Amino acid sequence: MKKSNFTLASSLAAMIFAALPTGASAGEMDEVKAINDGWAHISYEVRGSSHQTMALDKLSGQAAAVVARYPNQAEPLLWQGIVVSEQANRANFFHKLGLATRARDILAKAYALDPRAANGGVAMSLAVLYYKVPGSPIGFGDKAKAKRLLKEALAMDPDGLDANYFYGDFLLDQGDTSGAPAFLQKALRAPHDPARPVWDAGRRREVQALLAKTA
Repeated sequence: MKKSNFTLASSLAAMIFAALPTGASAGEMDEVKAINDGWAHISYEVRGSSHQTMALDKLSGQAAAVVARYPNQAEPLLWQGIVVSEQANRANFFHKLGLATRARDILAKAYALDPRAANGGVAMSLAVLYYKVPGSPIGFGDKAKAKRLLKEALAMDPDGLDANYFYGDFLLDQGDTSGAPAFLQKALRAPHDPARPVWDAGRRREVQALLAKTA
């Protein structure tokens, strides 16, 4: 299984647009959802790596602006971290780790503000970085930390599409082809999300692709 090629693509992105905190304004919710939807459009509908890179650069600026408008809120930071992670995935070798480290720091701040944010989405986003990025001396990857965070996320959203997908992906990354299918199959049984059709369809295709690897 891939353990050190530093591919973050569908891994970190599309994480979650679960319920925002009770105190979140309608404006904040709308702006965070716009970043979420922008990511899904770029990842699943925009064709061509150069077009995707340019679109992500623009979206990164928009995400930073949302964070500035709503300081010390976990969900805007979560989505900023996700977008920066996507930039890391598409960057050249010399910039990849720097962007991934920046994404980790953004997500760590979100986790410190609210470890349960986005129904476990912050914990899951951090986990994906920890198991996709190589460990020392190359990077900051940490499989044990990733597993702990993934279990936290799964405990908060046991029937969720993303929570089960990423745990299954982690198991495959560790070479566990016998344990992964149960989580991937459970991911496919998650309810469809009519509010996020692009993400919902794209994620399910990714789950099916991973399942095919376990056959």
